[in-house]
Amino acid sequence: MTRLSQLSRSVDGSVAIVTGAASGMGRATAQLLADEGVRVVVADLGADRVAAVVEEIRAAHGADAALGVECDVASHDQLKNLVTQTMDWAGRLTIVVNNAGVSMINSVVQPEDEFEANWAQTLDINLTAQARLARLAVPHLVDSGAGRIVNIASTEAIVTTGGLAAYAASKAGVVGLTKSLAVELGRSGITVNCICPGPIDTAMTEAIDVEAKEKYARRRVPLRRYGVPEEVAHMTLNLCLPASSYVNGAIIPVDGGMSIRHT
Repeated sequence: MTRLSQLSRSVDGSVAIVTGAASGMGRATAQLLADEGVRVVVADLGADRVAAVVEEIRAAHGADAALGVECDVASHDQLKNLVTQTMDWAGRLTIVVNNAGVSMINSVVQPEDEFEANWAQTLDINLTAQARLARLAVPHLVDSGAGRIVNIASTEAIVTTGGLAAYAASKAGVVGLTKSLAVELGRSGITVNCICPGPIDTAMTEAIDVEAKEKYARRRVPLRRYGVPEEVAHMTLNLCLPASSYVNGAIIPVDGGMSIRHT
């Protein structure tokens, strides 16, 4: 049967770096991309955690489907090493998913030393690392001819919670960073987009009591539930498709409608 559409929905043969890929949304993203034929670099803290995800992917797709790199994204040198190892392994880079993140209590009334430490660490991991990795990857994304950067922010950039000043500020910063990079890199054929997950069942939310989660979802989320990591991963995949080549600078909530609900 003759196809009427012109644009491809295949990412087969691409090479992706996914940060924070040992758990939650990052793990789901790495697994989904591998399912679609992408060679994936799994980057995260903890060699054992990284190796476990790599082995899952290799078991499903072969020994050359994934590379594990232990990486603290707050370290500029380790980010450089991440990109170097990727190029040594695959010889190219087409997709960067800036997913690694941390949430720490950061209130204006907490002790000064605690506030300063939590503020600095949160911005280093959630925002500065994304800018640095994008910058390090750009020459290789340009060479690919159709590079993709997907930054993971949060609905905390849209509606926020008290006591999470650094987290909210960093995620709003990711939105601004995405827009700036999208304008700057568009001329090189690189698209830069941002996903803002809402309440998702991940390690970051597992400490919340189940009953409290259910109550929150019924009250605030039109779909009346928390999301699962793979639902965010599929949006990431969509933004990486050749068919999405005209989506640039988009800020996309994946939150069950939470951020549009007035009451």
